[in-house]
Amino acid sequence: MKNSVKKQIVTITLFAALPCAASHAQQNYPTRPVRLIVTVPPGGAADLVARVMAQKLGDAFAQTFVVDNRGGGGGQIAAELAAKAAPDGYTLLQPSITTHGIGPHVYEKLLFDPVKDFSPIALYATMPMIIVVNAQVPVKSIKDMVALSKAKPGAYAFGSSGSGGAPHLVGELFKAATGANLQHVPYKGSGPAATDVAGGQVAFSFDAIAPHMPHIKSGRTRVLAAISPARLALFPDVPTMKEMGYPQVAASIWYGMMAPAGVAKPLVARLNAETNKVLGLQDVKDRMAGAGIDAAAANTPEDFAKFIRDELAKWGPVVKAAGAKAG
Repeated sequence: MKNSVKKQIVTITLFAALPCAASHAQQNYPTRPVRLIVTVPPGGAADLVARVMAQKLGDAFAQTFVVDNRGGGGGQIAAELAAKAAPDGYTLLQPSITTHGIGPHVYEKLLFDPVKDFSPIALYATMPMIIVVNAQVPVKSIKDMVALSKAKPGAYAFGSSGSGGAPHLVGELFKAATGANLQHVPYKGSGPAATDVAGGQVAFSFDAIAPHMPHIKSGRTRVLAAISPARLALFPDVPTMKEMGYPQVAASIWYGMMAPAGVAKPLVARLNAETNKVLGLQDVKDRMAGAGIDAAAANTPEDFAKFIRDELAKWGPVVKAAGAKAG
């Protein structure tokens, strides 16, 4: 047999073996720690959800899932890092309304494409938002809050998880709807913002419940309103913004899981299946519920992809109307 023919046979054999090797690698996944990149520092709602999911997925896969907090830049730093990672399933991103809903509309230059650069895996948590105030600020209602801000223009500020995020934009929507005169102070995550509201460095915050719960329990902060269609089980006596006459001030924060674009579909399916199993665990539901977080119902990668497309379409007009810009 001539050498050229032998080479062709060897080449064909090698290429024929590639699908089998890839399939074997996917079946054995993961053989080393998996990194879950989170868009904020430790301490906030996103971090809490990520650590619950990482622990349970680690148990399910018998491998460590490491939470990698990469705060700053309205989630752009974390999302860009994930988008450029190898599409092998060992780097995952916990996206949010900030990176895949609001952010793409408030940043003039994005570091990633929210649709083309990622493979959605599953939605796993949603959170209603609340308005909290430092306990020493002399307001007991939204009406009081607006009146105080107008009486002392620029004297009071609200803290957010960062420019361009949901807590920032909802604050801007609140200002537009009520005429409140509030300054915006961006932080690198909800945890630091919640701490400063409790400490009195800023007066207000528009955010999820989780980062503020310890301070609410300690009495250092109070809940003024729920930014949700109905009153919250954790705070049944707190009125909604709709009840206060401002139905346009409405939003919920969400988190999920996605991988860099190009990850093999069977691997996406495995991650989706295990994530849905975790979401069905009662202790996971209870732990999230205790922080004001709702574990998502079972959903497919296609469901999550549509959810993201809908969020992007929803927030474009809202951002434009509010005139919100990252900065």
